[in-house]
Amino acid sequence: MKLLKLLNLFCIALLLASAVEAQNKKRAVLTIPEVENQDIICFALYTVHDKTLKLTAQLYPIPSDMTKTVRLEVKKGGEWVEVDRTDAIEAGWTAPFRVENWDDSQAYEYRVLHGTEASYGGIIRKNPVDKDEVVVAGFTGNSIHPVHGGDISRQDIIDNVKAVDADVLFFSGDQVYDHFKHYAAWLKFGRDFGEIIKDRPTICLPDDHDAGQANLWGESGKVSTLKGASDGGYAMPAEYVKEVERAQTSHLPDPIDPHTIGQGIGVYFTNLNWGNVDFAILEDRKFKTGPAGRVPKQGPRPDHILNPDYDPASVDIDGAVLLGERQLKFIDEWTQDWSEADMKVALSATIFCGGAHIHGSANGRLHADMDSNGWPQSGRNRALEALRKGFTFHYAGDQHLATIFQHGIDEYRDAIWSFCVPSIANLYLRWWEPLEPGLNREPGAPEYTGDSLDGFSNKVTNFAAANPDKEPAGNVLNTRSAGFGIVRLNTSSREITMECWPRNVDITDPSAQQYEGWPRTISQFDNYNPPSWGSLGKLTFDVENPVVQLVDAKTDEILYTVRASGKSFTPGAPKGRAFVVKAGTDVPDQLVSKNSKVGSKAKKVTLK
Repeated sequence: MKLLKLLNLFCIALLLASAVEAQNKKRAVLTIPEVENQDIICFALYTVHDKTLKLTAQLYPIPSDMTKTVRLEVKKGGEWVEVDRTDAIEAGWTAPFRVENWDDSQAYEYRVLHGTEASYGGIIRKNPVDKDEVVVAGFTGNSIHPVHGGDISRQDIIDNVKAVDADVLFFSGDQVYDHFKHYAAWLKFGRDFGEIIKDRPTICLPDDHDAGQANLWGESGKVSTLKGASDGGYAMPAEYVKEVERAQTSHLPDPIDPHTIGQGIGVYFTNLNWGNVDFAILEDRKFKTGPAGRVPKQGPRPDHILNPDYDPASVDIDGAVLLGERQLKFIDEWTQDWSEADMKVALSATIFCGGAHIHGSANGRLHADMDSNGWPQSGRNRALEALRKGFTFHYAGDQHLATIFQHGIDEYRDAIWSFCVPSIANLYLRWWEPLEPGLNREPGAPEYTGDSLDGFSNKVTNFAAANPDKEPAGNVLNTRSAGFGIVRLNTSSREITMECWPRNVDITDPSAQQYEGWPRTISQFDNYNPPSWGSLGKLTFDVENPVVQLVDAKTDEILYTVRASGKSFTPGAPKGRAFVVKAGTDVPDQLVSKNSKVGSKAKKVTLK
């Protein structure tokens, strides 16, 4: 009998070993490599904002018999000068530096030093305020699993970013696809991308997989107790979440409102002004309400609605939060502040709609997905209402599917445009395929484009979707619609050009093709230009590029604030209402008109 039990246990062990081996062939198994003393520093990330340099050096584990002190030096006048030093934080092995009164009018070589041997260096770029075009390379979904093509070299991305000489790098989430082992996977991320990160400002937004869970509704830091975390909150311990955010965001400009949330977890929403472009860095997962226990379950998961006959209004429940009051207050103030800014861009994990109809496989139609910013609808609308007040363009990721949408609230196309970039290596496939062809499509455009409703009855207009092949060819990345985005922000013409590139192409080759629907160029002013609006009288100023603000004469609500292009501006406005128009060189502090309406006469304005 004992022998039989032993044989059974042996067979079970063999089966488990075989299963583990099979699983490991599908996913990457990461370990922390042993390094020599001279290789203690893995990579470094930095930003410069408001004359403050913040740089975080990511380290390998420092042996117990070695100093924990790390130094930052900058070359000035041909000599290396120490500008800061700090002790490494052992939980995650980061070394955060901060240098006030930074001169951003020129580039500097820097190096991070540890002990007498370890050195890692790069370039702190000059603020590109003298450039007409600021180039932002965007990425999401850095799967490392071989079955998704995650083991394919990132060298094509490195080469292309260098070729376009991107001014800013934006990683919108899922930099790490290894739950429970963020540190090891983050080191691999640094080894893969450090060559471009070290020489340019980089923004990283940790998303669900970075935080060690498949989906994330942060719900202001509560503890999640359900599988899938659909009840809201964090599945991993708070110290793990803090370590993740310290590694990925401690180099960002200081948080606007630094008060912690539940479990002592911090926040990082803020803004970065670079090249006269003002970037709002948002946390669209941290405060969001979880659906489980609040929304009637209409599928195998609390967040997936499979019933096509459900009432979308029934899930827009009272009290459900998306961005939260703290971030909405920040956006309201940010859209009014145009100091040293010509354009506004919002960066977040994902876009403000349900950006896909089919999930996982070509027959996996899902009516609505609450792991999207299409839900809750009231929160989504509040976010769009706030962002459009600054004619804000939206740059994001997460959906595994590249798309261009113009969002609508009360009518189609009355809010901002968004560009969702494709995954670096596409893990979970999605398609944008409405059951009915979109309305008001452009001539010759695919049927999936045009005016449509997402699964939550949000108004959206699609202009492009990089749908993958119906039967992707294994880990061949291009058949899985993997790639990256490039956004060109022209602060002179105020044009925004979106590019969407497949993996493993040379984008400098004239024959290289982008995904269908790209490139696309819009005007900054397209981000708040509802079809139903008319125009107030043309304003001609005596100064270049004044800031103009439109205020409802009856309610005192600010409709929008924007920096005009050139010496003239024709304000758009709703019909049948009166507006106060204000203007100024940097702040709209001078009255232009008390009672402007659509059809008002043109006016010449002299600003003091």
